[in-house]
Amino acid sequence: MSRIGKMPIRLADQAKVEVKDNMINVTGPKGALCQALVDEVTVSVADGAVNVQRKDDTKRSRAMHGLYRMLVSNMVEGVTKGFTRKLEMSGVGYRAELKGDLLALTLGYSHMIYFKAPAEIKIEVPDPTTVLVSGIDKALVGQIAAKIRSFRKPEPYRGKGIKYEGEVIRRKEGKAAGK
Repeated sequence: MSRIGKMPIRLADQAKVEVKDNMINVTGPKGALCQALVDEVTVSVADGAVNVQRKDDTKRSRAMHGLYRMLVSNMVEGVTKGFTRKLEMSGVGYRAELKGDLLALTLGYSHMIYFKAPAEIKIEVPDPTTVLVSGIDKALVGQIAAKIRSFRKPEPYRGKGIKYEGEVIRRKEGKAAGK
């Protein structure tokens, strides 16, 4: 039995879960999300909790059991609390600013990089070296944060680049002086 899959998902007072026609819809104060279900799992809502069960004991069913339990759990958390990823920039002259709905990044290239996020994602720049990516869909928030990070990944020699908050960059030693 899947350790993750068998745990029930507690619903907050504001979250509403509805299952019909192999689709699960979760609505809350921050918005609504929907997810298609695979045939190997069934989802039931009872007593303020959501339970995910698998139909048989095949390898794919066991994999989908834990996966869909976490997907539904992330949907419930997203529509009630939301998700945020914080990106930090380090490097001389590296900065970010919002120009309307575009994120303008100065990252040491000969040109500025302009990034437009999807409508579901909110980007904030509290200070020139910090970018906050927030939204209700955990996968989309992570994907947008990874896209922004990919414009200038942290390099191991000086540590310059865009990194996630709390990410540890493994530093390398430079060239040794000639003997």
